Amino acid sequence: MLDASPSQSGGEALVVDARQVTKLFGDQRALDDIDLQIPPGVIVGLIGPSGCGKTTLVRTLTGITRPTSGEVRIFGADPATFGTRNRRRFGYMPQLPVLFPNLTVWGNLCFVASVYGMSLRRRKHDLTALLDLVDMVPHRHKRLADCSGGMQRRLALAATLVHDPELLYLDEPTAGVDPILRERFWTHFRSLRDQGRTIVVPTQYVGEAVSCDVVAVMATGRILTVLPPDQLGRFAYRGDPLRVDLDNGWLSGREVARLLALPFVSAVRRTEDGLTVVVDDAEADAQRVRRFFEETSVPVGSISPLEPSFDDIFVRIIESHTSEAERAAA
Repeated sequence: MLDASPSQSGGEALVVDARQVTKLFGDQRALDDIDLQIPPGVIVGLIGPSGCGKTTLVRTLTGITRPTSGEVRIFGADPATFGTRNRRRFGYMPQLPVLFPNLTVWGNLCFVASVYGMSLRRRKHDLTALLDLVDMVPHRHKRLADCSGGMQRRLALAATLVHDPELLYLDEPTAGVDPILRERFWTHFRSLRDQGRTIVVPTQYVGEAVSCDVVAVMATGRILTVLPPDQLGRFAYRGDPLRVDLDNGWLSGREVARLLALPFVSAVRRTEDGLTVVVDDAEADAQRVRRFFEETSVPVGSISPLEPSFDDIFVRIIESHTSEAERAAA
């Protein structure tokens, strides 16, 4: 369960509560015993490789897909039984386009606004503001069929936000979006979060993890971990990785074994410039590692905390928590 929220106050009910959710398509296990509990006012990233189950999980959380087993509760109720009032409480931006290609950009937004009962008086101001958010005001009179794929994604996001939902499922919201507009979207998502909205964002852009409050890493239909982004590195390495630059660039196998035998060292891996040494606590153990090299008369340069990229972190998590057969079958 997620236990931290920037805007959560004690005693608030869970927005999303999925327990032991499994989904089978024939013999294929798309979701495998998923547990995910989300309180109000957080951005949750669902990050994992293509085909790992992110979209199936979101469709199950919206009630579009029924789980084969397990239980899903959204706002305390089964989403498959939602009436109109409860469905208005969440918005879903799917991967595939669902708007009308022969309508204009403005016509599509007006249609969505009418479905949700927005008055004509509000539309001009509110819908223009949404088009401005997604940088589509200059294209408001263009047919959707004449818009690029990226522009269609941007309009789909605007349409999802029309009714100001409490819970947002945004499946790959920044696909095909340039970096400047992507940051603009995330700034808006954080603003919605600060207003108490809950946002679930499946994405393959692992660098977007830093913009989430917590990240659920998925692979082969399973959630491998749910952690704040600044804790993912430690989970991936099963400790704190240190970068050790060796002056001579080499350490013998015997010395590597001696280093690995130290009680505070859990892993040692050779690199081009030296070693990656995984320790219990980077701050406390860096000097102990240096003393080891001094005592063994091995020339060593800098020893510093390793700051791996999010790409490296996610590859390491997936490789260390799934089997080769599972990855091949995904």
